[in-house]
Amino acid sequence: MSRLLCLIVLALGLMQTATADEATDRMSTYLAHKFGLAKEKAQTIADAVQSAASKYSLPPALLLAIISIESRFKEKARGANGATGLMQVVPQAHRGLLRNIKDLTEPAANIEVGSAILYGYMRSANGDLNAALKSYGGSKAYAQKVSLRVADFSGLAASQGAGQQPDAHADTCDADRCAVPGYWAGAFTMPAVNTAAISGAASAPTPGGLPAASN
Repeated sequence: MSRLLCLIVLALGLMQTATADEATDRMSTYLAHKFGLAKEKAQTIADAVQSAASKYSLPPALLLAIISIESRFKEKARGANGATGLMQVVPQAHRGLLRNIKDLTEPAANIEVGSAILYGYMRSANGDLNAALKSYGGSKAYAQKVSLRVADFSGLAASQGAGQQPDAHADTCDADRCAVPGYWAGAFTMPAVNTAAISGAASAPTPGGLPAASN
């Protein structure tokens, strides 16, 4: 029986890996065609998004929407207050998360830090995505813009948060609790990661902490 159980677990693991690989392939292909990225660069970004989404229980579509608004997938993008890279991280505002980062324009590093910042804002707001996005981009209008942009990427990868799939009919959200479509409302859980640096760097919103590069 134990051998059969091991085989079943192994099979499920292989299926999950294949599904993740397929989602990453879809994502990289879309980025290459939509934003004119080189195939290798698109693959690098897709891999980084999937990794960060899984680590911080954030929907990949949400991270892609933020990147598209902040930098249009230009890894060398520069914005106000020194905002850098794909997710326009402001070094001065989040020094605690940059101690081991040598190049903030490197896609994997930038997406990791940007996702950690958003995750920190989510924790501070007790899971309120609307408040987290307002802290990340500096305004309610930014949160609403991300809300609209998420739809462009929602079909590329499944939500990593609570294992939920987007519901095409769930298009409402209670009061002002969240600004994005309703299928993200319960999609966030707090993963078991080392949150010391994250909490210290993102416990209080920084005015203009992550200004959008192209609002």
